[in-house]
Formats: sequence, structure tokens, C-alpha cells
Amino acid sequence: MSTSTSRIVLVTGGSRGLGRNAALALAADGADIVLTYRNQADAANEVVAQIQALGRRAAALPLDVADSAAFPAFADAVRAQLQAWGETRLQGLLNNAGEGLHAMIADTTTAQFDHLVAVHLKGPYFLTQALLPLLGDGGRILNVSSGLARFALPGSSAYAMMKGGIEVFSRYLAKELGARGISANTLAPGAIATDFGGGRVRDDEAINAMVAGNTALGRAGKPDDIGPVVVALLSPATGWINAQRVEASGGMFV
Repeated sequence: MSTSTSRIVLVTGGSRGLGRNAALALAADGADIVLTYRNQADAANEVVAQIQALGRRAAALPLDVADSAAFPAFADAVRAQLQAWGETRLQGLLNNAGEGLHAMIADTTTAQFDHLVAVHLKGPYFLTQALLPLLGDGGRILNVSSGLARFALPGSSAYAMMKGGIEVFSRYLAKELGARGISANTLAPGAIATDFGGGRVRDDEAINAMVAGNTALGRAGKPDDIGPVVVALLSPATGWINAQRVEASGGMFV
């Protein structure tokens, strides 16, 4: 086994939005990063270059989290990347990749629902399973949920249901992996001004104002509000935080 003291974290969906911000924040905190992207290779390579400029190692690997049949091959690719760095184990896993859906219950199609299951439930479940042999004892897992799993806004039912399932998944991971010293938690961001969901919070002034008016701190969230929380929850120093849901929403709907 490697004697390196490097901390390597895998971030899914690291080419944009909260995943990009988290990857950069983790690198600034001293972690090496393996990030995934679905089809934005150029953006992913830009993040890699930014991480390398911080003096950390980084690699970008393609991954469609909706394609669970590809996860064994992806795990092999991660193993090969670790070996190229002279390493054998990840110390952290951030299940961040995903996409939104804004549709009322009356209008949600079975195809839309099934796709969300593949991306937000089946994907993280079986991707984590595939990567468990590569996650070192004492490592950290962080799954991304949403404030929408606590409060209800019309048009978010299917997406929020998936995130509720992810919160249950985190608790079971904590229970089943405790013997290996692995902690597992959920991070639930509130409404963040990114391109997620078509950029509704970022670009729609009415939605942004609604969010600001219902958040204790008086504004919508920014990506820079979330990266430091990811760093804290994936830090070896916070391993005693386990099986918890941590909401980072600025006090939305309190």
C-alpha cells in the first residue's frame, strides 16, 4: 500500500455548479480530486487546471450517473487513476451529480420520474457500491440532498422524493459501514443561484426575490456558500458527525 498522506476525494458532477465549487474548495483545503463529468469535457478540464494551479493533483473522468451498468468499468478507471498517482484508496466520496425537474404532479410523466430515479436514487446507490472497495477505512461519504426534502414548493415533488430517499440512504450507509470507520452524511443545500434547473434561481428575478424573502439571511444562496460546508463534512476532523442531515440554506423557511 502507498505510504502517501494525500487525501483523495471523488466528486461526481464536478465540471459545473456546486460540484465545481466543492472540488475547488476541497483542493484549496489540501485534497487531490478525481471529478466526473457527463458531457462537458472542456469545463471539466478547466476545473482540473484550476486545481493543479492550487498545487494539488486532479483528474476528470466521464460518467453518466444514470447508466449504472457502466459503474464497474468506471470503478476500474478510478483504480487506474489512483495507481497512476501511486495511490490505492479514496478518502472521500461526494455524490453530487444530478439534474432538476420542475413539473406539477398532474404533469409529471413516468419517463421523467424513471429518469430521476436513475440519476438520483439508483445512480448514487450503485455507484457507491461500486466504489466501496476503493474507499479507505476511516473515509467519508457525503450525499447531496435538497432543502426541498424538508419544505414543499409546487412543481418539485418528484425531485424532492428522490432526495428524501438519498437522506435515508446516508443513514443506512453510516450504519453498515461503521465497522470500517466510514462516516456518511447528507448535505441539503437550499436554493442556490447556479445553472441548475435551467438557472431558475439565478436568472428569474421573481424566483430569486421569493427565495430571498423566505430566507433568514435575506438572499438566495451562492455556490461559495456550499463549498466550505462540503470541506467541513468531508474533513477527517469531523468524522464523529455521522448519519446526519445538514441543511445549508441560510435559514430558508424557518
